[in-house]
Amino acid sequence: MDRITESASRHDQLERKSTIDLLVGINQEDHLVAPAVHAAIPDIAALVDAIAERMRRGGRLFYMGAGTSGRLGIVDASECPPTFGVAHGLVLGLIAGGDAAIRKAVEFAEDDREQGWKDLQEHAIGPDDVVIGIAASGGTPYVVGALERCRAEGILTGCITCNPGSPVALVAEHPIVIVVGPEFITGSTRMKSGTAQKLALNMISTTLMVKLGRVRGNRMVDMQLSNNKLIDRGTRMVMEGLGIGYEQANELLRRHGSARKAIEAGQ
Repeated sequence: MDRITESASRHDQLERKSTIDLLVGINQEDHLVAPAVHAAIPDIAALVDAIAERMRRGGRLFYMGAGTSGRLGIVDASECPPTFGVAHGLVLGLIAGGDAAIRKAVEFAEDDREQGWKDLQEHAIGPDDVVIGIAASGGTPYVVGALERCRAEGILTGCITCNPGSPVALVAEHPIVIVVGPEFITGSTRMKSGTAQKLALNMISTTLMVKLGRVRGNRMVDMQLSNNKLIDRGTRMVMEGLGIGYEQANELLRRHGSARKAIEAGQ
């Protein structure tokens, strides 16, 4: 397999470059990411629609990855409950090596082809669930093995990768392939590839939540009121939604516990 993510950087002799030149070079490469993600939108849309259909039946979304890819999935999953007010078990992120690998790499954890499916079984994976494998290289055994087993069990699969024709792209029913080219530092896929994965994850989870009714207009009306900033934001949503003053809106928000419920109660 020709791994674009491992191909030589277009930049060389980095140790001889000035700080400005290094930053400009990184930024030049980053400019290539958004167009590459844009090219994948039809595939992202097909996956989102398939996930939404299953979530309406009670299904869940699992992200699986190793290293940076796994951490990005965990970040996206962990932000869904506070942002959209959904249950913590609706979107889950799994990483090779377990939670300890979130902060510190666990040696060879990604090379275990069987562990991914074992991790899914711990969450009672079922036929209405969807599993998205995240692997920049597209060859991570932890991810590929899990998706293969999911396919055999009739569980819908997707992937986010940066190498066309990679094992994960071939096994996933809904492959999202974002070709960003060589990294600024050869093989450092936490850079452009990681950025592409983050953008795709943002698009998937946000669009899903809109389709599931978790956004009203352009507002996060179901967000958790977990700090003063968010209470203030929610209050202003209620002000705008009902055309009332701050104090009245704040009282309604605190009484009902969410901007959505406060707006509905005041209409």
